[in-house]
Amino acid sequence: MSQVTIREMKVEDRVLLEEFLYLAVHQRDPAVPVPRSVTSEPGVRIYIEGFGAAADDHGLVAEVDGRVVGMAWARVLGGDPPGYGHVDDETPELAVSVRPEFRGRGIGTLLMGQILRVLAGCGYRRTSLSVDKTNEAVRLYARLGFEVIVENDVDYLMIRTLSVEDG
Repeated sequence: MSQVTIREMKVEDRVLLEEFLYLAVHQRDPAVPVPRSVTSEPGVRIYIEGFGAAADDHGLVAEVDGRVVGMAWARVLGGDPPGYGHVDDETPELAVSVRPEFRGRGIGTLLMGQILRVLAGCGYRRTSLSVDKTNEAVRLYARLGFEVIVENDVDYLMIRTLSVEDG
């Protein structure tokens, strides 16, 4: 595989957020995919709507041969509805996704490690995410130090404390 480059998300990358948000949605049954319209639902759309306008919006992209193949982004979400991974109004929620043909190559791990460093460097004490219980990424998040703090019927709310070692 060509070299992977992780860089800050640029303004022009934001047009890809909807696509990568959809790719972040776990497909429990690939034969019956979740409709793309899911990204229009208010509880999902909040992860990308107006991204970059707030100081608490942070994003990275992974590129291979100049093509964006993955994204990781975080923002502090409150309001109504709150994000699926909402803990409090000071904890940014993470989203990460990698194009299917590039999964299993460590790109998600690289993105997660770098976004954790970005958040720690910005002074956040912790970060959170929500993940479907059947998503293979649960193991990745656990390996990266995320802990389940709430178990719902179909998903976990996971949190990770950030430290100076991350930054």
